[in-house]
Order: sequence, then C-alpha cells, then structure tokens
Amino acid sequence: MPALTPVAQKFILHWGEMGTRWGINRTVAQVHALLFLSPVPLHAEEISKTLSVARSNVSNSLRELQGWRIVRVVHVLGDRRDHFETFKDVWEIFRTVSEERKRREIDPTLPGRRLYAPAPGNHARVPACHERPLRRGSAHAPGRGEGTRENAWPNTRNDAQDSWQVVKRNGPAPVFCGHDFSLL
Repeated sequence: MPALTPVAQKFILHWGEMGTRWGINRTVAQVHALLFLSPVPLHAEEISKTLSVARSNVSNSLRELQGWRIVRVVHVLGDRRDHFETFKDVWEIFRTVSEERKRREIDPTLPGRRLYAPAPGNHARVPACHERPLRRGSAHAPGRGEGTRENAWPNTRNDAQDSWQVVKRNGPAPVFCGHDFSLL
C-alpha cells in the first residue's frame, strides 16, 4: 500500500479516537479504518508497517475485528499470507456491529428476565424504574437548584407531549428509562 495521504491519516486517527469513546481499543479501530480505506486486502505486516504498530498488536486487533465479524480473511493468489478486508458499506458495518452487540450484550440477559417475572396468575405489579425514588448523591440525582432545566426529567408517562416534570429534592422522583417492567 502506498503512503497514506494526510486526509487518510486524519481519518484513521479520528476513527481511533471514536473507537475509544465506543469502548474499543484505539489500535483496533485504526486497523479497521485502514482496512476500510484500502482498495485491496492487506496482510498483517503491511498493516503493522503502515500504522507503525507492533505486529503482535496488529494480530490481536485483527482477531478482535474477526470476532466482531467486520473483518474477514482473504487469500491472494501467489501469496501464502492471510490478507484481510472489511465491508466498504457503512450500513453493512453498522448492521453487523448491531447484531453482534445484541448477541453479546442483550441475548444473554433474556433468559434471566423470567426469574423476576410474576408467577402465572399472580398479577402483582413490578414498579417501573421511573416510580422509584432517587437517592441523594446518586448519578441521576439533581445537582442544581430546583426548577431549572438541568434537574428536570422527561415525563415518560406521556411521551406524545414535550412536557417536563421538575424533580423535588427530597421526594420520590421520576426517572427517565422508557420501559415499564410490569410487562415482564
């Protein structure tokens, strides 16, 4: 691969920064960005040389990207090394990452929800999260004076209106969560 243009360098660096904000290792995101920009599949040594990253770090990054199913191995005629490529369609990348996150983060929690569901025939209502009081000093507790926009929470009972309910300092407060757990 020829030397990177300044625009490509900025894109790769920016993609690495965005990756850290999404909880992905910076090098993993940079390897993905390089493969996204590359018109041909690249082998690990070429990726390592282009990004000035250790070969072992590139191998680990490629393994991680393969685990997310957004990078695949390609064989090139006349070369015994594994070459790697990624989707060039942003929507395909988004769809694959969304499916993988669902598989890793949401699907494992679904069997456990039955543990908290009321027994059949027992219609006891599980309180929704916006009906539970906030503890003072919690991450969701108001930090500024009453009546300000900073300590107002959306009224989740009436999503059709853009109404706001002011949180009172010592009383029960609604918490925006968007789910009613009474349906479990």
